[in-house]
Amino acid sequence: MTRLESTFERDTIAEIKRQLPGCIVLKNDSGLRQGIPDRIVLYYDKWAALEFKRSWVEAQEQHLRPNQGYYVHTMNNMSFAAFIYPENKDEVLDGLLRALQPRRQARVSRR
Repeated sequence: MTRLESTFERDTIAEIKRQLPGCIVLKNDSGLRQGIPDRIVLYYDKWAALEFKRSWVEAQEQHLRPNQGYYVHTMNNMSFAAFIYPENKDEVLDGLLRALQPRRQARVSRR
């Protein structure tokens, strides 16, 4: 992992932890299953997977490692998963926050 990617990953994880207090962010071991996203974010009864990339170019199909596209797509169908890089960070974090927000209890009108 390049310095730029590791710095981006570290700073983004810190931002996720600020926006989702109490969340757990786990680092996956690519040696166990090739293509599994870099990080899993656990928050209450929900989860998300993030694959960090240095840039938009690195997230294009021809630059991916084997199975990365498959696992991000499959995990996104289960919950939420995305490739995240500086150019799409705000969009992905917005989707992540929406996906992981705890369900609110329905409010009953007191009329």
